[in-house]
Amino acid sequence: MKKKIPEFRSEEEEFEFWSKADSTEYLDWSAAKRIKLPNLKPTLRTISIRLPVAMVEDLKILANQRDVPYQSLMKVFLAERMEQERSSKRKRA
Repeated sequence: MKKKIPEFRSEEEEFEFWSKADSTEYLDWSAAKRIKLPNLKPTLRTISIRLPVAMVEDLKILANQRDVPYQSLMKVFLAERMEQERSSKRKRA
């Protein structure tokens, strides 16, 4: 039997809860269905990251070759790598 999801007073409270809780104790993910929300704008967070100048220059060259902003290309590269990591983790499990 799954645990009951508590009621939250704020988005921050909910975020805090889910950042520590194991969702599999509350949800049956095998019954989940993938849906598309075409009008949903993802929440973005600005971060600072220190990279070697040469790496940034190489990234800008690659982005220019693809005619995209280099920050967008960084997001694509990160997303691809994160998917690879998730896939390899699922295969090991």
